[in-house]
Amino acid sequence: MDVNKLEKRNLLKAFNLITSKGCKSNGAYEFSDIRASHDFDGYTCWLTYKDLTITLLFHGPYRFDYKDKETVDIFFKKISKLLVDKDNE
Repeated sequence: MDVNKLEKRNLLKAFNLITSKGCKSNGAYEFSDIRASHDFDGYTCWLTYKDLTITLLFHGPYRFDYKDKETVDIFFKKISKLLVDKDNE
């Protein structure tokens, strides 16, 4: 899956939003059914939603792992809504 720069920036913004507003449990933050976690030094971050896991690496590479394309579409709609709601606060 290819993500353009704007979408990638939005993933990073969403990660920050989820870690700042989410509830922490078992080493991950959860907000609006999306979980955000990172490794011990913060160089690798993950966003998970249902069967989708997005791995974001420090220098820009990323990886999508999912079973159902519909999950990816729903995930990006949720991310867009989170960011719009944040901007309207």
